Amino acid sequence: RNNRQLLDKMEELRYRLSTLLGRGSPANEIKDKYVELCDKFAAAGAPNDDVLLQVGSKVFDWTPTPAKPAAPVEEKTALAPFDELEDVMCKILVGYGLPEEQAKVSADVLIGAEKRGIRSHGVNRLKPIYCDRIKAKILNPVSELTIVKETETTALVDGNMGVGLYIGPKCMDMAIEKALKHGVGMVVCRRSTHYGFAGHYALQATTKGCIGITGTNARPSVAPTFGCDPMLGTNPLVFGMPTNDGFDFVLDCATSVQQRGKLEIWQREGKPTPPGCIVDRSGKVRTDTEGILRDLSKGVCALAPLGGSGSDMGGYKGYGYATAIELLCYAIQDNPLWGPELSGVNKETGEKKPMPLGHFFIAINIESFLPLQRFKELSSVVLNGLRNSAKEPGRDRIYTAGEVEFEAEKKQRAAGGATLNKSLLDDLVVLCEELNIEQPAWLKA
Repeated sequence: RNNRQLLDKMEELRYRLSTLLGRGSPANEIKDKYVELCDKFAAAGAPNDDVLLQVGSKVFDWTPTPAKPAAPVEEKTALAPFDELEDVMCKILVGYGLPEEQAKVSADVLIGAEKRGIRSHGVNRLKPIYCDRIKAKILNPVSELTIVKETETTALVDGNMGVGLYIGPKCMDMAIEKALKHGVGMVVCRRSTHYGFAGHYALQATTKGCIGITGTNARPSVAPTFGCDPMLGTNPLVFGMPTNDGFDFVLDCATSVQQRGKLEIWQREGKPTPPGCIVDRSGKVRTDTEGILRDLSKGVCALAPLGGSGSDMGGYKGYGYATAIELLCYAIQDNPLWGPELSGVNKETGEKKPMPLGHFFIAINIESFLPLQRFKELSSVVLNGLRNSAKEPGRDRIYTAGEVEFEAEKKQRAAGGATLNKSLLDDLVVLCEELNIEQPAWLKA
């Protein structure tokens, strides 16, 4: 709300500055007023490279007034025990029409992300990605999976626009079952929806002695190399392998420099987006997180692929991987839509529309090649070798994939749960009050 008020204020000041210039009065007659408005415009958050401030600087000798440091504001937070947070999310999903068993599976995926410190895909997504879409009738609360085609090692599943948080675990379970019987299993799903924290599915496989691989497409937000239109999703590619290290190797990466969920976190926290994440039609470097999220929805800007824009830093590699995931989530499933058509908005009416996503799930039974324990030992040889290699100056530790998340879960468990900020607490309060769900003590405080 505060961000929206600042943006409205900036728009009002922009209009007043533009009107003042448009009068055509001599510069000496409007100088004082223009400088005054420039001070207010800058104080509201306008960047110094804004064209109106540049006019103030070059024509009217305006210089920014050093801002007084703002008094620190302690934002409300609460420590939510994992079991209580999972229970609240489950009850909310039931309140939105999910059968209890499906709600439990879905809440398990959300709390899994929260436990591992992946805040972009935990409770942060409950309201906007699932509840709001159910309310908008672009996501079916009851998931009915249809097996379209099946062999001993493969299956094509239709999710019928149900909840991806439930569809995903069921599809990976199917792939694991095939792998344990026949060595390998691959299940692809069409007409599904956002399936949450992708690493969840890799971990499903590793706990069963399998290598797990998964990927999904998503609403368009990433530009192809040398392009500026959002054509592809952040399309993660995920690998999971069991080890002897006390935690499994889990590589869960988007094929873009950043992903929309991380920007949503920065928006909630009032933080700017780091330079280099965004491709803008004008070529301007964008850091205004709220404006970026708004313009991503409009297709005015796009996320850069992994490696960045252009080819100098290998952006074509991220673009290529994102395209490969798109093919494995659209073409092989005979999915109805891809990329630009998955925006979730009808361009003619502006109304929300369904986004039929595709996923793939691969499980490989390690015992089909060598004893599981031997694989774990060899995996740990490689991973420990990496962690024990020479560190660059100023660094005292090297991590392998899945280690940071393992440490985050240990730290949060020791603290007693997940720390939720005011914005997330407000969302949960709204949902609980709407559904008449009793709020736990940490939410009432």
